[in-house]
Amino acid sequence: MSSTDKVRRTTRYPMPAVDGVPLVIPLLLTALVLLAGSFRAIPENMIGGLAVIVGLGMLLGPLGNRLPVVSRIGGGALVCLLTPSILVYAKVFDGNTVRAVTALMKQANFLYFVIATLVVGSILGMSRKLMVGGLIRIFPPLLAGTVAAVTVGLAVAMAFGNSFHRALFYIVVPILGGGIGEGVIPLSSAYASALGGEPGSYVAQLIPAAIIGNIAAIISAGVLRRLGDKHPTLDGGGRLVRESTPELPAPEPDPMPPREPNYALGVLMITGLFVFAALLERLIHLPAPVLVIILAVLCKLGRVFPASVEADARAVYSIIARWFIFPTMIGLGMVYLPLDNVMSVLSVGYVLACTAVVVAMVLTGFLVGRVIAMYPIDAALVTVCHSGLGGTGDVAILSAADRMNLMPFAQISTRMGGVTTVISAAWLVRLIG
Repeated sequence: MSSTDKVRRTTRYPMPAVDGVPLVIPLLLTALVLLAGSFRAIPENMIGGLAVIVGLGMLLGPLGNRLPVVSRIGGGALVCLLTPSILVYAKVFDGNTVRAVTALMKQANFLYFVIATLVVGSILGMSRKLMVGGLIRIFPPLLAGTVAAVTVGLAVAMAFGNSFHRALFYIVVPILGGGIGEGVIPLSSAYASALGGEPGSYVAQLIPAAIIGNIAAIISAGVLRRLGDKHPTLDGGGRLVRESTPELPAPEPDPMPPREPNYALGVLMITGLFVFAALLERLIHLPAPVLVIILAVLCKLGRVFPASVEADARAVYSIIARWFIFPTMIGLGMVYLPLDNVMSVLSVGYVLACTAVVVAMVLTGFLVGRVIAMYPIDAALVTVCHSGLGGTGDVAILSAADRMNLMPFAQISTRMGGVTTVISAAWLVRLIG
């Protein structure tokens, strides 16, 4: 075969690619990793965990974005979250593979690194005016959305035969509690203390609603993204506050000359602020993920770092947001989404009640945001993060909507809303339990 024929054949039958890379490369490498898992040869540490989640993320994420129906309701984020969870439930993955991912996501806490990067990087790369305006305005739709979610959730759950007590404390509250570690676990302890029994028995009753609510929130985010594509005037593309002109303000002058991003310094800024937040947590008794938001905002407002140095954190943020969200979703699905709990209580009424809580938050956030001159879609996205699985849910919801730069506001919605819900539920269950 001549060289001309080879060129023609290559042009006529191009090799399938994913993100500009020939598909055969990630496919072969991922197959080798999973094969190693069947022989229990994957290192159960950060290296082994990254090998599993990055390979599967590169394959399942683009696939989800191309599926006819799924691409409209969350796409790659939904596929990357649910597929590993289903495979773990079906015991398809070898225990060695799951343990390697668990070591990465829990022992190495890769999830918090991703969240800290998204929070710090997006805040330091944000306009001060838009940041302050967004922080002030997220609370009206969040408060109104929470009230609507509780009201509608109770009505729907009780319409399907649930008592007021079960509807409130076992369906509505766990969805709004801020996740499993931050919501379900402290709620189970509060319920056990007030009602008697062991906390573990309550965990199994609380987790299904939290998981179903999170899935409904992801689907809602995908629908909001499609709505924004059709009606651009409703979509801020990651900005909450409407401005007279759509352009962002010009970057502030920096006396330092332009240079290549210093990724090491960017990582140090992100991790250093989080470690400092962990230290302050012992004194202030607020969660480190909340304190790191406050620290980043203060650094931005006080011009603690030169603009060129802020760009280093932003450069790390760009890498994580562009290339590591789908892999992170794989890890979340394998480790944080136990479908066995959901399957044990699955019924039409239960799912509809959980979905009603989320839909009420979305619609209320949308309408209130529109009234107070916010972009309705972005306001709805931040509001619905209150119904997600903590930081896990925020990543999944914003990934489905392609709005990772809303992470600081989403974290406030999740953390503050979750803490308020847990404290209120702990008091109410003693009062009326």
